[in-house]
Parts: sequence; structure tokens; C-alpha cells
Amino acid sequence: MNGPEIQISFAPGLRLFVAADRRSGHTTVATDGSSSLGHVVESLGVPLTEAGRLLVDGRPVPPSHVPAAGETVDVEDVARPQQVPGAPLRFLLDVHLGTLTRRLRLLGVDAAYESEDIGDPALAALSAKERRVMLSRDRGLLRRRELWAGAYVYSDRPDDQLRDVLGRFAPRLAPWTRCTACNGPLAEADKDAVRDQLETGTENTYDVFARCTECDRVYWRGAHHARLEAIVTEAVREFGGAAAL
Repeated sequence: MNGPEIQISFAPGLRLFVAADRRSGHTTVATDGSSSLGHVVESLGVPLTEAGRLLVDGRPVPPSHVPAAGETVDVEDVARPQQVPGAPLRFLLDVHLGTLTRRLRLLGVDAAYESEDIGDPALAALSAKERRVMLSRDRGLLRRRELWAGAYVYSDRPDDQLRDVLGRFAPRLAPWTRCTACNGPLAEADKDAVRDQLETGTENTYDVFARCTECDRVYWRGAHHARLEAIVTEAVREFGGAAAL
């Protein structure tokens, strides 16, 4: 780009996306005189899913705004909690976010997951078809125009990933109501109805069961329940909901 020059600055939370020489204060960027501000922001490394308000000389403008010479641009962080209009809040996670997917489902959050790498175009199309927020650490995927909505997952640690998503979107939590394997709803199950799916030790030890209404997986308070309960309790304490099974 060698057209009109603008001054642009990125909020601290966005600076990991941009080159080191653009991480402090306003820096000069030459535009081509026809591309939108949204295109300019993404060309500098920031997915528009992560950009909040775009301010030109202090006034908000849409991503379609075409920058003019001498303008000063400030790119803000996404406001939290982020509102996702027009549909129930649902998520789609890519193949690299399996642990985050299971934890969201544990909390009763609708989280679809692709266990195989089906490719960015297919993921973006699925996000649009099912009106799901795409969660990914793939910046290229989040720049795809066909996405319905998306968000970058900033950490590679599941604890931090979960806290980030819950803080950003404030989904309604309903722990222990969703299958962690397939995302289907759980229903109480009589022991006699699931007896043929139980090992002898489980049958002799536990009496309270739930079963997925879609994949028939059976759940009970087994050896890993304390660890899962700790995840639920912490999430409910920080973000609200009902922790009881």
C-alpha cells in the first residue's frame, strides 16, 4: 500500500497480533485509498472478530469506512461481555480445542466440536449454517468472510481458555445437563434402565445415573467426579449458574 497515510493504534489486548514496531502508540500506515478500514486492520494482523470499536478521529465508524489521508485510527478491544445478536448463544470449536469443548459441555454450554480437521472453509460454512460462534486459535480461520461469528482463544491452557470464553460471552451455565461426549442433553436414568451398560463394580457402587438422550452414554459420580466438580464450582463461583446436580 502506498496511498493515503493514516495513524493507527491498537488496544493493549490486540497488540499480540501486530508487528512489534506497531505495539506502542500510533504508527503510520500507508493505505491504497480504496480498501476498507476493516481490510487495513486485518492486513496488519488483527482478525476483525477481535476488534471492538473502530474510532476515526475519536468517532466510531464501521469496518466498511475507507480511510482518508491524515486520519487517526484507534482500534479498541471487544467489549465484554460480548453480545451476539440474533440467535441463541452456541459455539463451534475446531479440532485443537477438545478439552475446552468438554469443559463447556460440562457447564451446560452448547458446544459443537469437529474431532477431525475438516478444513477452514467447511468450519466457516458450518458456523454460518448453524449460527454458531467459531472458537479457534487459527487466525486465518477467523478472517474468513463466511463465518457467522468468531472469537480467538488466547491461551493454550484449558483453565485460562475456559475463563476467557466465559468472561467474554457470559453464556448461561447449567452444569451437568449436557453430554460431554456428543453435546446432547442429559436426562435422569433409572438404574434398571441402564444396568446392561454398567460394569459390575459400577453397578454395585452407584445408584444415581443420567443418560444422554442422543448417544445413550451413561453418567454417574465416578472416580473423576471430584475433579469435574471442582471445575464446575469454580466456574459457577466466578460466572454464575447453579452447581447442583
